[in-house]
Amino acid sequence: MSYFFPDAARPMAGSILRGIEERVGIAVLALALLFTGAQSVFAHEFKVGNLEIGHPWSRATPAGAKVAGGYFTITNKGSAPDRLVSISSDVSEKAELHEMGVKDGVMTMRPVAGGLEIPAGGKVALAPGGYHLMFMGLKRQPKQGEKFSATLTFEKAGAVSVDFAVEGMGGGAVDDHAN
Repeated sequence: MSYFFPDAARPMAGSILRGIEERVGIAVLALALLFTGAQSVFAHEFKVGNLEIGHPWSRATPAGAKVAGGYFTITNKGSAPDRLVSISSDVSEKAELHEMGVKDGVMTMRPVAGGLEIPAGGKVALAPGGYHLMFMGLKRQPKQGEKFSATLTFEKAGAVSVDFAVEGMGGGAVDDHAN
């Protein structure tokens, strides 16, 4: 005997409860798929040898722009240093490693000769205002939400193909991706 439903209402109550269980099951499945999909969006890492390249990104460029920047982190899990020695990309005629700095109140940007060392057990951030890639002679304009590929070549670990996620022109990604 049920204290909650009279005998005549039991079949309808069971049907309602089954409907609720089905909806909860569907909602749980949808949330699981959402979080699984979100992980793949946020997990934007590449590996070569002992090196991990974290979240390569660039900004969208306005029409007519001839250059774009590239940013990411490199973590060396090995016991020996390595060096980023060259970059090539399908989005530009050439790509170079640059360093930005301020000297006597004047901002400067210059190519880095000899590549960029990634110390053993260390991490190097390529971020706005510091080390970064310059994609020069753009063949097409990177647009927000798209990706473009590039090949990073390291002295010891060799070459790895990575995808740069194109974010909005405004930036705001400095804090998100430099760490």
